[in-house]
Amino acid sequence: MSLFGSTSGFGTGATSMFGSTTADNHNPMKDIEVTSPPDDSISCLAFSPPTLPGNFLIAGSWANDVRCWEVQDNGQTIPKAQQMHTGPVLDGCWSDDGSKVFTASCDKTAKMWDLNSNQAIQIAQHDAPVKTIHWIKAPNYSCVMTGSWDKTLKFWDTRSPTPMMTLQLPERCYCADVVHPMAAVATAERGLIVYQLENQPSEFRRIESPLKHQHRCVAIFKDKVNKPTGFALGSIEGRVAIHYINPPNPAKDNFTFKCHRSNGTNTSAPQDIYAVNGIAFHPVHGTLATVGSDGRFSFWDKDARTKLKTSEQLDQPISACCFNHNGNIFAYASSYDWSKGHEFYNPQKKNYIFLRNAAEELKPRNKK
Repeated sequence: MSLFGSTSGFGTGATSMFGSTTADNHNPMKDIEVTSPPDDSISCLAFSPPTLPGNFLIAGSWANDVRCWEVQDNGQTIPKAQQMHTGPVLDGCWSDDGSKVFTASCDKTAKMWDLNSNQAIQIAQHDAPVKTIHWIKAPNYSCVMTGSWDKTLKFWDTRSPTPMMTLQLPERCYCADVVHPMAAVATAERGLIVYQLENQPSEFRRIESPLKHQHRCVAIFKDKVNKPTGFALGSIEGRVAIHYINPPNPAKDNFTFKCHRSNGTNTSAPQDIYAVNGIAFHPVHGTLATVGSDGRFSFWDKDARTKLKTSEQLDQPISACCFNHNGNIFAYASSYDWSKGHEFYNPQKKNYIFLRNAAEELKPRNKK
């Protein structure tokens, strides 16, 4: 039975894989658990590109490691390999041909992991932890873009110890995304910069933040002809902004919406507000997923401005998420994000990565 085919869902056949359900709520959605998850908080998830046959998933963690699994069509996950940094891994991405994985770390370096030889070499250096890493594949160049808390954005061709280019950021880099020919970078103090990547990277526009609180995650979305046209930006205050770069009517087309908040808007009790830890756009439908410190994921249709689904609550935050290349698999990581400080940290609590069939739930409702 193919769990991740376009037709099958996780029907009754899939839930029986977990045997009898116990009372714990670490997996309330009864999704597939990835085997041998990291031993500390999971910072990032990324699926292999469509150029690779099959599906491979990488996860970076605060245990200083990056791990790679093969995800089979029946939902089985097979640990393939792992590599280490000397500090927590904060971000990871794939090369467009799927042969390499790039990782960014608190050890102030980025590494390139050649999956065929299983060797990893340092390809980048910053003066502070490296928070984001992205592969850029342009017609006339390819490189790795790193964003750091040293307030720089650097571009590396992976063969030279010196960057091809260094761009100054107004503040520490908190999150970034790349969909050629566009990059979006969000920084501390609510900085927001869009770059164009044609010929060579250059600053395109500085944008006044549509959000009033600290930036946490950003994801670029495309228009109907597959061109990057805007981005979704999440903050620590349970809110996401949808921002188009050149909308016909900015006041109407750009908007924000609340999410990852406890119910109780009409009650006198204060509302609990959680951070948005990750945003991912569905590669086929253009709908989006958000994950939060409240331990829930939600699926949204930004064009119809509707919520498609919210998960049951997990017993710890969801720290990262991603879709595979054809949008059939939604991966999300359950681990403590330190959003409530050290007193809520429980070293006994395990970390999990879950896989869910996303083929149906992310379809827009009223497809004309």
